[in-house]
Amino acid sequence: MQTQSQSKLPLAGLIALALSGFLAIMTETLPAGLLPQIAAGLHITTGSAGQLVTLYAMGSILAAIPVIALTQSWTRKHLFMTAIGGFLLFNSLTALAGSYWLALLARFAVGVAAGVVWGMLAGYARRMVPANLAGRAMAIALVGTPVALSFGVPAGTWLGNQVGWRLVFGIMSVFAALLLVLVWRTLPDFPGTTGREQVTYRAVWHTAGVRPLLLVTLLWLGAHNTFYTYIAPFLAAKHVAHVDVALLVFGIAALISIVLTGIWIDRHLRKLAIGSLILFVISTVLLGTVGLPLVWIALWGLSFGGAATLLQTALGQRVTNDALDIVMSLNATVWNVSIALAGALGGLLVQAGGAILLPWVTAVAAGLALLVVIRYLH
Repeated sequence: MQTQSQSKLPLAGLIALALSGFLAIMTETLPAGLLPQIAAGLHITTGSAGQLVTLYAMGSILAAIPVIALTQSWTRKHLFMTAIGGFLLFNSLTALAGSYWLALLARFAVGVAAGVVWGMLAGYARRMVPANLAGRAMAIALVGTPVALSFGVPAGTWLGNQVGWRLVFGIMSVFAALLLVLVWRTLPDFPGTTGREQVTYRAVWHTAGVRPLLLVTLLWLGAHNTFYTYIAPFLAAKHVAHVDVALLVFGIAALISIVLTGIWIDRHLRKLAIGSLILFVISTVLLGTVGLPLVWIALWGLSFGGAATLLQTALGQRVTNDALDIVMSLNATVWNVSIALAGALGGLLVQAGGAILLPWVTAVAAGLALLVVIRYLH
C-alpha cells in the first residue's frame, strides 16, 4: 500500500517548473513575431533583428554543459533560482536596450540562463517524487513548452503589436520576478555534489543507452522542427490559408498527447515511444500524400506532444540522481543543436525543391529514430 508521499504529486512545485519552461520558450520565440517592430526600434534590418533569436540559441547551446559542470557543488535550488534571476535581469536589459549590440549581449546571456533551466528541469521534477511517479511528474513539469508554443507566443505577438515590443519584454521580466517567488516558496532544495562524488560528462556519455537516446533526440526533434519551422510555405502549397488555425490544432493535440503520456508513461514507456514514432511517421506521410491537412496535423501533434517527456524519462532512468543534471544538459545541448540544424536543412529543402519535400525528409529521419528506439529502449 502506498503512503501519501508516494501517491501524491507535489503539484505546486511541478507547476513552478512548468512555468519556468513556459518562460524559457516565450523568451526564446517572442522576437520571431515582433521582428519588424524590433528592427524599427533598434534602427536595424529585419534580418539583423532575427539574430536576436540566433544569439539566444547559441547561449543555450554553449552554456548548458559547461555551466552545469561548473556548478555541480551548488545546491539545486540556488542554481535554479539564479537561472530564473537571469531571465529577470536580461529580459529587462533587452526591454531597455538602446543599441543593437546591447540587445544581442542580453539575448546571449538570457540564452545561457535558459540552457541551465533546460539542463535542470526534468531532473528536478524526478528528484521531487518517488520512482513510480517520475514520468508523470516530468510530464507536468514539461507542459509549459507546448502551452507557450501554442498559445503564449501568438498572444505575445498580438500584445506586442498593441503595446510595443519593449513592454512585452518588460512583462516577461515581471513574470520572472513572480516566478522567482513561487520557486522559492514551492521547490524543495537538493544538495550538489563535491569532490569525488562529482559525476563526469565522460562517465555519463559512456553510460549504457545514453548515446542511442541522444541520437533519437537529434533525429526525432530534428525531423519535427525541419517540418514545423517551415509549415507556412508547406500549407501554402496545400492551399491552406490559415496557418494560425493549423498551429492551434497542432497545439491542442500536443496538449492532449502530454496528458495521455503523463497517465501511461510510468507503466508503458517503451510502448508509448514506439507508438508515438509510428504515428509521427504515418502523419507526416499522410500530410505529403493525402488531403485534409488539418486532420493529419492534429495526428502529428498527438504523436509529438509527449516526445520530450518520453525521451527525458528514458534518459533519467539510465543514470543515478547525481548524474541527472549532467545527462539532461547533454540532452538540452543536443535538443538545441537539432533545432539549429533543422532550421538550416528545412531552408535548403524549401529553396531546392519546394516545401512539398518536407514531410518526406521528416518521415525518413523519424523512421531512423524509430529503429533506434526499437533496438535500444527496453
